[in-house]
Amino acid sequence: MRVALIAVGDEILSGDTVNTNGSWLAERLSAAGATVARITVVPDDVSEVARVVNEYRAAYEAVIVTGGLGPTHDDMTMEAVAAAFGTELAADQEVERWLTEGGGYSGDDLAPGTTHIPERAKMLRNPEGVAPGCVIENVYVLPGVPREMRAMFELVADQFGGRQQHRAVVKAAEPESQLLDRIRDVQEQFGVKVGSYPGEYVRLRIQSTDEEAVEAAAAWLEQRVESPDD
Repeated sequence: MRVALIAVGDEILSGDTVNTNGSWLAERLSAAGATVARITVVPDDVSEVARVVNEYRAAYEAVIVTGGLGPTHDDMTMEAVAAAFGTELAADQEVERWLTEGGGYSGDDLAPGTTHIPERAKMLRNPEGVAPGCVIENVYVLPGVPREMRAMFELVADQFGGRQQHRAVVKAAEPESQLLDRIRDVQEQFGVKVGSYPGEYVRLRIQSTDEEAVEAAAAWLEQRVESPDD
């Protein structure tokens, strides 16, 4: 399954907030065997969110949108997702019942629009907050507050998956440019994918759905690169 992640928020684009939701979701999805094909940040703009959601829902098997839920002026994700599907926001009886019967709120307690989600969408309850999420076709709309997003994701986590990816990391105390031939050789010999990430030392990340191939490739590389621990 190929998944695209969309984070909504001017605060992320300005650098005031770090997109930890994206990295957390990417880790969870990858561990489940899904492939995260895109992580995109968009501003608090209805037309821009709608455009990206519409593009990604056609290109990927699933889209997860985080942020911009709630009754305040800059919470416009639900409206944008509705626009992407050519529909409208509407008060949802299931949302109202969840908030009043389960959450202990009365109608007078709720800000206008709290119970509105796109028509045809299915409500996702928020175990850690008030603003509901939703699912409409292959688009999942989750809150931006990390604890709320994580709790809500658990409600749908079993809908994401694929062939489990196995990984191993080999550290090399050599310039990345000098490792290119060994990277090519290990990929060809073991049928694995290798990512190279330079820093204090070079991290060679080996990945495949074949666990034995990953282990063999890692052992092969460890014998042929200079370790930073030597």
